Amino acid sequence: MSRVQLALRVADLEGSIEFYSRLFNTAPAKRRPGYANFAIAEPPLKLVLLEGQPGEDTRMDHLGVEVESTDLVASATNRLADAGLATRIEDNTTCCYAVQDKVWVTGPGSEPWEVYTVKGDARADLEGKTSLDLSELSGDGTCCATDATATDIPADVKEKQTAAACC
Repeated sequence: MSRVQLALRVADLEGSIEFYSRLFNTAPAKRRPGYANFAIAEPPLKLVLLEGQPGEDTRMDHLGVEVESTDLVASATNRLADAGLATRIEDNTTCCYAVQDKVWVTGPGSEPWEVYTVKGDARADLEGKTSLDLSELSGDGTCCATDATATDIPADVKEKQTAAACC
């Protein structure tokens, strides 16, 4: 089963976790420093919360489609490229405390979209911790910021994507 992913950058991670737990009547599936995600069955949604700056309004960070396998990521990559979209592939990347295969495309409003699969957990030792200082090693949620050096992305889009992180 595939599901849409919505990644939000929030100023108050704990308050947001409490709100979305109540809204969707479920606890986070994963919590790490500066990060939480919800695997919501109904409606099928992967909600990702990324800690932003204090006092900052919540904003959309990026969008995605989580799929079940690397084969489905490869199929999506081929379909997107055949449709004329510039793709950026990331295989075996550690991102948002998980090992993932993914492909990125950019929407007409410069919104970053990823099609990805989670291959395994990373940094399970940080489950439930909240301090970003604890996650200085890989898997801190910032590892897959959009690559501003990618050659297949227009310069104006690269600028807007530089701060985007994945999940």
